[in-house]
Amino acid sequence: MKIIVIAGTRPEAVKLAPVVMELKKHKDITTVVCNSGQHQQMIEDAFSDFGIVPDISLNVMCHGQSLASLTAKLFTAIDEVFEREKPDWVIVQGDTTTVMVGAMCAFYRHIRIAHVEAGLRSYDKYAPFPEEVNRQTVTRIADLHFAPTGLAYNNLIKEGISPDNVYITGNTVIDALMWVRDYLKDKNEYLHEDVRKAVEQGKKIILVTGHRRENQGTGLVDICNAIKHLSYKYMDCIFVYPVHLNPVVQNTVRAILSNHARVMLLPPLSYLHFQAVLNVSYLVLTDSGGIQEEAPALSKPVLVMREVTERPEGIQAGCARLVGAGTDAIVDGVSELIENAEEYNRMKNAQNPYGHGHSSEKIVSAILRASGYETNLMAV
Repeated sequence: MKIIVIAGTRPEAVKLAPVVMELKKHKDITTVVCNSGQHQQMIEDAFSDFGIVPDISLNVMCHGQSLASLTAKLFTAIDEVFEREKPDWVIVQGDTTTVMVGAMCAFYRHIRIAHVEAGLRSYDKYAPFPEEVNRQTVTRIADLHFAPTGLAYNNLIKEGISPDNVYITGNTVIDALMWVRDYLKDKNEYLHEDVRKAVEQGKKIILVTGHRRENQGTGLVDICNAIKHLSYKYMDCIFVYPVHLNPVVQNTVRAILSNHARVMLLPPLSYLHFQAVLNVSYLVLTDSGGIQEEAPALSKPVLVMREVTERPEGIQAGCARLVGAGTDAIVDGVSELIENAEEYNRMKNAQNPYGHGHSSEKIVSAILRASGYETNLMAV
């Protein structure tokens, strides 16, 4: 049996790496890893942290191209891969343009589709954009749906997906996080030198990630102004911001935050280096998706700089809070967690709802079972 695992961005690589490692344990499976090139260098770096080298790299990204242009290139390039490789299954993860196109190309060729991290919903087609529509599209055509939580499972059932094809697995990002936690133990070289020095000086590290399309423009300006304000307000805090390579993000962030005391702008970090910073952080400010799942597993409170999230489980559990992208709301949210120890500890100690690190085993077992191999795994 041949399985193509296709990924285009760093979060996909991180969340699929444990699945690839689990697939390679099975002698009956030929595993082909395809990098679509949506985020070319970042995805290669992420896979390399897990000792994985993509078998196929498509390198479709170019500066300034539109979503339509990217999508057109992906359709042509991925279809050529499927025609040549003739896989039995295609595994996609999440909700990027690569995921949507990969699933559609598989559907056109009657190749079975396994969707990892299925069932996430905001039910707002423009937030997150274009991810909400991408993942709903994949739901309509996938053969197996791996829901990270009961809420995601319920979303799929409400939308008419057969329970026989839906598995609650937890999120593979927790598998990746557990692997990295063990790997990084006693390896101080992965922590950025300036961050290490700040920790040794007793500074609170506030980790920031911000790059989503819906925040680009006014939203990102407001986020940066909030960080600037907070850096003046709290002398014992260092705001560490690995800045996404997108030129729009780079230009906005650097125009507002360059050369400000207590703001540390870093280049994008490899997964191992990022996790080392996350591990020493006091709290996290983010508009990203995966870190809403990773941070609670390490008992780090998360303030989500978005108006809606497709990961409401963390909000409901109390380990994350929606604050939006407005300057005042971000400042108020961070200030409360710095000044109110009771609220900080409540969020820090809230139970992580995203699994315990065995998601990849469940996913591979389900695919084997659906392919006629004997396993003891049942849906849900």
